Amino acid sequence: MTAPSGNVGSLMKLRIRDNSIRFRLTRTEANTLRDDGSVSADLNFPSGARIRYVVESSADGLRPEAFYINNTIGLRIPASIVNTWAGSDQISVLAEETLGENDTLTLLLEKDFVCLTERQGEDESDMFPNPNERQEHD
Repeated sequence: MTAPSGNVGSLMKLRIRDNSIRFRLTRTEANTLRDDGSVSADLNFPSGARIRYVVESSADGLRPEAFYINNTIGLRIPASIVNTWAGSDQISVLAEETLGENDTLTLLLEKDFVCLTERQGEDESDMFPNPNERQEHD
């Protein structure tokens, strides 16, 4: 498997379920988001089509918000929230956007943790330590 073009080494994960979008970042990606203002990855198709997904830090944002522009699915989060999240034990940032009278879009930014059960062939060296692992050894 090759690394996404333009995002060498990106391991960011995207999960979409109904009206919910979850972005999961490694330690390096969380630090890059905090320090450089964005992280992204690409999903490439055999036809040459591409979907990009991106998380951006915004100096003037007031709340997390989603966007979809030119085949890019994005999450924009205020820099103050990104700085707190990236530099602490805070696991996630959760937000909701109203889509209509009775509908919402759930947005979630998470730290990607080492799995509790070994996954053969998966490099987890840049993932966050799993908080549940400490509880099992206590």
